[in-house]
Amino acid sequence: MSVTHTSARFTTHWPDDTVGIITVEGELDASNSAAFADHVDECAAVGTRLVLDLSPLDFFGTAGFSALHTINVRCANASARWAMVTGEAVARLMRVCDPDQTLPVAESIPEAIELLDGEPRRLLQLIAEPS
Repeated sequence: MSVTHTSARFTTHWPDDTVGIITVEGELDASNSAAFADHVDECAAVGTRLVLDLSPLDFFGTAGFSALHTINVRCANASARWAMVTGEAVARLMRVCDPDQTLPVAESIPEAIELLDGEPRRLLQLIAEPS
């Protein structure tokens, strides 16, 4: 399945019944980041594991980063696991906006799938548990 929205193209393929790979090309910005989050949400309703291949992106704006947090919450609500493969444009913003590496990042699609096969990531805990 392929969807083009303004300056970005989202292509999804399912190598098996449980893993969807969503490749995003072009520019992810305020004009299409909500459509991107919605597309991932639709895919999370179909499969339990998603890989977001953002490596082909030429531009990744702060709205794209915000969309990743929306995706994180929606996938948690759908009991879907996800990981992303970053490219130069995404990695640059992630170094600034996610220095603690709270979002699931992998170097390649096979590494992302392996990450999804491992233990589930814990959601960010904002309040310390009493000792």
